[in-house]
Amino acid sequence: MHNKKPIIIGVTGGSGSGKTSVSRAILSHFPSHSIMMLEHDSYYKNQDHLPFEERLKTNYDHPLAFDTELLIQHLEQLCQFQTIEIPVYDYVNHTRSQEVRLQEPKEVIILEGILILEDERLRDLMDIKIYVDTDDDIRIIRRIKRDIEERGRTLDSVIKQYLDVVKPMYHQFIEPTKRYADVIVPEGGENHVAVDLINTKIKSIFAANS
Repeated sequence: MHNKKPIIIGVTGGSGSGKTSVSRAILSHFPSHSIMMLEHDSYYKNQDHLPFEERLKTNYDHPLAFDTELLIQHLEQLCQFQTIEIPVYDYVNHTRSQEVRLQEPKEVIILEGILILEDERLRDLMDIKIYVDTDDDIRIIRRIKRDIEERGRTLDSVIKQYLDVVKPMYHQFIEPTKRYADVIVPEGGENHVAVDLINTKIKSIFAANS
């Protein structure tokens, strides 16, 4: 395992595009292999130095919301086959929690997040770059469902955030990164043909490394 650098596969797309579903579909296809998923969302900056009212103003769809330096550091550690401590974000209190999650190195790393192709340093670490392309109306419905059920948000707050922040940030920062993708997957995890093709590529990587 330590003879070759891990393969890093970037999976991106707008919020609610299905990028997490694609990542998990890949992950579940190789249950007995050395593969892991690393989420950019875990690397939101710590904000415990700010009053709660200020934290509520955070634009989570802007590149500056992320501690990308730490993510790059962790990826470099994983490439050197070192265990990392992944931050755990508290979405209720809008800051990083005191918890961390230990992650051992693997042969294949799936890096998932809305802005992973925005930073050239991250792109340079990736071997395969995937963009999940899904219509805006489907993405907003998925986001509403997720934020209400998983993050304790109200419907009005989700819609306001989408119109004020999420949609303009998507067009400014996320959609333009599509040009960096090696593979574009329409409709996310529902596109079983595209996911199967990606899995076939990963299977060949495992075979080459064995």
